[in-house]
Amino acid sequence: MKKILLLFLATITLFACGGGGAADLESVLAGNDIAAIRAKRNEIATQQKLLENEIGMLDSAIAALDDSAKLPLVTTIAAKKENFDHYLELQGDVTTKQNVLIYPEISGTLYRVYVKEGQRVSKGQLLASIDDGGLSSQLAQMETQAALAKTTFDRQKRLWDQNIGSEIQYLEAKTAYEAQESAVKQMQSQVAKSSIRAPFSGIIDDVIKDRGTVVSPGPGAEVFRIVNLSNMYIEVDVPESHLPNITPGKHVKVYFPITGDSVKTKVRQTGNFINPGNRSFTAEIPVPGKDGTIKPNLTAKVMINDYSNENAILIPQSIVSENAEGQQYVYLVDDSAASEEAVAKKAVITTGKTQGDLVEVLSGITIGDGIIDEGARSVSDGQKVRIRNAE
Repeated sequence: MKKILLLFLATITLFACGGGGAADLESVLAGNDIAAIRAKRNEIATQQKLLENEIGMLDSAIAALDDSAKLPLVTTIAAKKENFDHYLELQGDVTTKQNVLIYPEISGTLYRVYVKEGQRVSKGQLLASIDDGGLSSQLAQMETQAALAKTTFDRQKRLWDQNIGSEIQYLEAKTAYEAQESAVKQMQSQVAKSSIRAPFSGIIDDVIKDRGTVVSPGPGAEVFRIVNLSNMYIEVDVPESHLPNITPGKHVKVYFPITGDSVKTKVRQTGNFINPGNRSFTAEIPVPGKDGTIKPNLTAKVMINDYSNENAILIPQSIVSENAEGQQYVYLVDDSAASEEAVAKKAVITTGKTQGDLVEVLSGITIGDGIIDEGARSVSDGQKVRIRNAE
């Protein structure tokens, strides 16, 4: 140490005696002599190297004598109560019970189409008409006959009420009127089949047949596809181990990777049957139609809240270690001396559920404990550490 001090003093003397300092430098520059300027530069560079060497020797001496410089540098976090919501992550597809193909009920030529793709329609709205092949004319004729039968029956009834005429005449008129009225209703039902109407409110997703096409009931004769986007849902398979925690009313977050949209909803209902094939039950989650961007068969990431704790202690998973016995532990600091130096103390903990980068600590840590965060992997039990926390 004495040698280092003597060398440092000698260097200071060298700088004090060698050259005229700033005044000497100014005179060299003022002389405009390139050889003198280069010589002065070399002199200053040599002095700089001497100083750097001496600073390194001083740093080595400080490190050898100062024990605190050898302490590992760590940061700490304080254990505190936090609200912890754990979510079970599942995947499913959007579906709707109102996504149907509309077929004609009678054979004939598609006379007219009243809607187009993407159009919103109401329940019962007329979508298309089919040529009824003269049924409308037959209905008009039958309605005329029914009106005549009704007039005949009304007259016969008035006579019968006045005890005029025979009973058989009254009954014949009544039967003829009722038969004609029934025939009219049957024909009206047949004529109504020539009109294709919306079975529910929704959106015309596809117009499959064009005007003038001959259609008939049966497979391959579908005319429209209609979808109701206001009553969509996701059905997911939930492992049976979560049966006590996944119940109707549980909060759900739904994320659609394709569109980037997210919605918050709740579990509408859960199945009452455990599938023996995959040991799971179903959960139905309603999805509100959000500006038409969410569509049937869209893939969705479903996160169901299956556990909550308002007084949880959460720590980063990265600072949790495990010993040969399978015990998990972290390092706490005994900073009772209220200084930057502390002692690392191993604490065996019991962990609960994890969410993202955090894990819940069920035991082994109490509120207010200082937990080593950065540097947790480089310390040992009972080792002194230096704490450097951000202010």
